[in-house]
Amino acid sequence: MAWNEPGDNSNKNDQDPWGGRRGGGRQGPPDLDEAFRKLQDSLNGIFGKPKRGSGTGGGRGGSLGLFGIGLAILAVLWLYNAVYVVDEQEQAVILRFGKYYETVGPGLNIYFPPIDKKFQENVTRERAYSKQGQMLTEDENIVEVPLTVQYKVSNLQDFVLNVEQPEVSLQQATESALRHVAGSTTMDQILTEGREQMATEVRERLQRFMDTYKTGIAVTQVNIQSAAAPREVQEAFDDVIRAREDEQREKNQAEAYANGVVPEARGQAQRVIEEANGYRDAVVSRAQGEADRFTKLAAEYHKAPEVTRQRLYLDTMQDVLSQTSKVLVTGQQGQNNLIYLPLDKMMDGRGSATPSSTPSTTSTAQDIGSRVANDLQQRDMRTRESR
Repeated sequence: MAWNEPGDNSNKNDQDPWGGRRGGGRQGPPDLDEAFRKLQDSLNGIFGKPKRGSGTGGGRGGSLGLFGIGLAILAVLWLYNAVYVVDEQEQAVILRFGKYYETVGPGLNIYFPPIDKKFQENVTRERAYSKQGQMLTEDENIVEVPLTVQYKVSNLQDFVLNVEQPEVSLQQATESALRHVAGSTTMDQILTEGREQMATEVRERLQRFMDTYKTGIAVTQVNIQSAAAPREVQEAFDDVIRAREDEQREKNQAEAYANGVVPEARGQAQRVIEEANGYRDAVVSRAQGEADRFTKLAAEYHKAPEVTRQRLYLDTMQDVLSQTSKVLVTGQQGQNNLIYLPLDKMMDGRGSATPSSTPSTTSTAQDIGSRVANDLQQRDMRTRESR
């Protein structure tokens, strides 16, 4: 039942909301003023001050004790803020009265706020910034170029003092460098094999901007992902790419055909030239040989006209008869010597007309010609002796 509900209200005036009775038997929560006075008396006892009400100077001593406690708390808070730790990957820049004082390395350090101001940053961690935007290329095409810039703080003093927002400056310089490089590059190079070269040029130009601004930022890497045309014209752009690929394929096929036909034609032309040179050399050599042979025959003819004339006749007949199937046999009158001639083999040799049978046929004809020449010489000698 609530303390103020109707019913038995005989003890209503003697109870409070917490169930305690008024008067000397109070059991409710303690008074805040009383609790504060007890705490103050305890602190005064610690600092050697008399308790409240114990003397005439009790109020003044309590005030001094509270002031000392406040000073102690402020000193602890100041020391807590003044002492700091710099990690191995970090550096800290201290400004004293707003002016650069020192750069602090790793370890436990202290500074003196509020006259000192501390800026602590990680100088070894790789940071990244991504951007994607539409760029106008050199051949007046629009492409979307996404890129990621990786950087780190190289000089913390410049990073803190020279530029108010160095990372914002980096983003703006990145857009400027990208637009400059994309504006001097064709669309085909951006979409195909020119992305790596483009990323290198963007990084170099961006680093020059950072060095000029003295931002204390070192650009470590610029990565350009696969660029693409805007979504509104992507279908038409794909058609253009396919047409260019077809054009390049046709060119490659034509070049391959030309590379196959032209060397073959050049080879045939060179072969004809070599054959003509060989024929020329052969004809010239044969003519020179015939001229030398005629000169030598003329000299021999002056020495022995009859024998030379007879020999020329026999050589001519041998050349003529070696190409025919007829065999001419001559002998001395009154001789009945039987001469065996292998006519069947000679006919077979001539009829086969193969390179293997030609030497045997020629040797047989030469033997016959030699026999006939010997008979003619013997006859000529007998005629001379009879004279």
